Amino acid sequence: MIGLIVAALSALVSAVVLASPASAHGAMMMPGSRTYLCWKDGLTSTGAIQPKNPACAAAVAQSGTNALYNWFAVLRSDGAGRMAGYIPDGKLCSGAATVYDFSGFDLARDDWPVTHLTAGATIQIRYNKWAAHPGTFRLYITKDSWSPTRPLAWSDLEETPFDSVTDPPSVGSPGNENAYYYWNARLPSNKSGRHIIYSVWQRSDSNETFYNCSDVVFDGGNGEVTGIGGSDNPPTSPSPNPTVSPSPTSTPGTSPSPTNSPNPGQGGCSATYKVTNSWGGGFQGEVTVTAGSSSINGWTVRWTQPSGTTITQVWNGTLSQSGSDVSVRNASYNGSLAAGASTTFGFLANGSSSSTPSLTCSAA
Repeated sequence: MIGLIVAALSALVSAVVLASPASAHGAMMMPGSRTYLCWKDGLTSTGAIQPKNPACAAAVAQSGTNALYNWFAVLRSDGAGRMAGYIPDGKLCSGAATVYDFSGFDLARDDWPVTHLTAGATIQIRYNKWAAHPGTFRLYITKDSWSPTRPLAWSDLEETPFDSVTDPPSVGSPGNENAYYYWNARLPSNKSGRHIIYSVWQRSDSNETFYNCSDVVFDGGNGEVTGIGGSDNPPTSPSPNPTVSPSPTSTPGTSPSPTNSPNPGQGGCSATYKVTNSWGGGFQGEVTVTAGSSSINGWTVRWTQPSGTTITQVWNGTLSQSGSDVSVRNASYNGSLAAGASTTFGFLANGSSSSTPSLTCSAA
């Protein structure tokens, strides 16, 4: 009798383990997938998900908020990289996922959050690394005949990927938004207007495969994202700008505002400051660091924030802040610049954006 009980318990434990969600996760961040941008659109200070974008709200109404709390989990554990014939037409954006319900993200609408791009440009792709695994990323683009008014079908995609990469570099520790794979990709040169970039991440150490839809518009844009957030819900972190310079860069550029003149700098670099977006009680900024006539191996930018203004977050750099004195040094991947080359870092701040501080730049 005891043996039977032990056997039954063992079988039950095995079933529970097998039913557990897969541990590897990730999603397109640049250009942002529907789940990623809708998650950002719905972020609130309380942690609740309350989408403002109408397409995101419709997706949540159908699939529930779990889909956004798990924006990085549009996956099939048995996918093995399969596409047509495996995932049904009309289910591409959800991957016909079985762990969480993402069916709302298959809705045929023309008001999803969208990333503005330039045809033929080289951009920096970013794919979240919620869990790290080896594998291959493939990027497809919709045909000119595709329309956002009908669910995406396999016949709507160009037959071959416009970009593919295996085991690209990454930054950050897994398990958060700031960890991601990155690589440069050249966008198709013959596209205009609205399209979907469809990404497939196929792990090489298991059959697990991720499927993402990223809505884009080829209109001469530089990575700007529209259709997310609102005046009472500013974004908590940026949508990376894909413009590629000699080193990895990522910053947003949503609304031009005052900039300062390049500072001659100290030790071979200069820095310029601009505000890229603002809302009641806060703003988003960008600093461009440029090497002088010689290459540099690192940089630090310093400035004094106006009274009442506090930096709350920095990306592509490491922040040190004491009162109104701000110091940002390079990240591990963007400190080395060739002569005349530039990189950027961005930040979020509480307070007024009306004043533009003077910057100094020191190079290593």
